Amino acid sequence: MAEGPVELAELLTGLRNIVAEKNWKYLEVRSGGGLSPEVLSGAELVENTSFWLHVLDLRANEDTLFRSFHKSCVQRKVQKAEKEGLICEEGRSEQLLKMFYGLLLLTRRRHQLPPQPLAWFRNLLDCFGDALTIRIALKDGHAVASMLTILHNKTLTYKYGCSDSNFHNLGGMPFLFWHAIRDAKRKGAEQLDFGRSEMDNPGLIAFKDHWNGSRSVLKYYRYPARLPSEQGRSRWQVEAGRAAFSMLPDFCLVAAGRLLYKHFG
Repeated sequence: MAEGPVELAELLTGLRNIVAEKNWKYLEVRSGGGLSPEVLSGAELVENTSFWLHVLDLRANEDTLFRSFHKSCVQRKVQKAEKEGLICEEGRSEQLLKMFYGLLLLTRRRHQLPPQPLAWFRNLLDCFGDALTIRIALKDGHAVASMLTILHNKTLTYKYGCSDSNFHNLGGMPFLFWHAIRDAKRKGAEQLDFGRSEMDNPGLIAFKDHWNGSRSVLKYYRYPARLPSEQGRSRWQVEAGRAAFSMLPDFCLVAAGRLLYKHFG
C-alpha cells in the first residue's frame, strides 16, 4: 500500500510503464476517494467513469436496523414476504446453483444482456468455499428471487441478484437481503457492501438508498484515455448487442454468454 501521494504517483507511473512494455491495452485504477490532480497528472491517468457505492453499517441491533429501512419499500415488503409464506433456503449445493442460474437467465434477458456462464459461478464456489452463500426465496416450492453474497473479514458483499418478475409483488429480494443481514450480523460482520451502481440507473440507486446506508462515489481512472471514436463505437455496440440479445432463445443467450465472458469477464 502506498504511503502518501508521492509514493502513490511513483507506483502508478511504474504500472503505466509496465502497460507500455507489455503492450497491454490499458491500465484501470479504481478509487473510492478519488485521486488528486497531482497524482493523475504524474501518472497520465484520466477519469473514465464513475459509479455510486452503497454501504450499510450493521453494528446497530436488528430492531434498530429494521426500523431505519424505508417503511414502504423495505419494511412492508419484508413483512409481506413473510405473510405470503416465502421461505429462504441457503447454501452452496448444485441444486441451489441451478435455481439461481435459472433466475439469472430471466433477469439478464429482461436487461437485454447475456448471462455469465454457469462455469463462472461454479468457479466462484470452488474459490470462495464457505465464504460464498447462495440464497433462494421460494413460494410454494417455486424460486422467485435469489442472491449470491461473499463474507470476508467483517464485510458481507452483495455480488449478484436475480428474480422472476412475475413474483416481484411478493417482496422476494428485500426478504433475502434481510435474511442475509441477520445472518451476517450473527457471524460478526459490521457492514454490507451493496456494490456499485451505474449513475444512470435510478431504479437500482433508489433500491439501495432505501436501506439507509451511506452512498459515495467510486471513480475509475484509465491510461491511456479512450479516444472519442472508441467511446462512440462502444455505445453503439452496446445498444446493437442488446437489441440482438433480446431476440435470442435461451440456449443461444447462454452460448453468447459463454463466448463473450471469455473476453470481458
